[in-house]
Amino acid sequence: MDNLFQIQLLMESGGTVLWLILLASILMWTLIIERYVFIWFLHPREVRKMMDEWHQRDDLASWYAQQIRQGMIAESRVMLERFLILIRTLTVALPMLGLLGTVDGMIQTFDVMTVFGTGNTRGMAGGISVALITTMGGLLTALSGLYFITQLEQRVAREVNNVADALRRD
Repeated sequence: MDNLFQIQLLMESGGTVLWLILLASILMWTLIIERYVFIWFLHPREVRKMMDEWHQRDDLASWYAQQIRQGMIAESRVMLERFLILIRTLTVALPMLGLLGTVDGMIQTFDVMTVFGTGNTRGMAGGISVALITTMGGLLTALSGLYFITQLEQRVAREVNNVADALRRD
């Protein structure tokens, strides 16, 4: 219960932009998990279906058969690369949302300084707090997303090569 209160306090301190960062990071993590589930559990079944379909063919060496093979590999690539661009985009957008929070927090600080001068440190600290919390939130979520999108892209490249190897001519 105390941790929940701390999270609620942090979210209130970060303002609206921190909620946007939270929503964007939830979407990004949902897509990352979906990609791992697909690669680990669903894609191997798809590869087995393709291999069965490929090996049931009598002709594996003709130009027409090779075009079918290339189509199967391309279809596998499309399925594997699904949502990667969106994950990459969210990874790039999250620090920008953090920067937006920084600007929002600094505007709040300058508004307090305009009205009260430099005598209201508590008011200025609230704006600076918004700026720092949103910057931290945007950077932390983007860094974690950057690691996993890089790993996913490398994994997809390997899986496409594995599909190409599995659909050999012999």
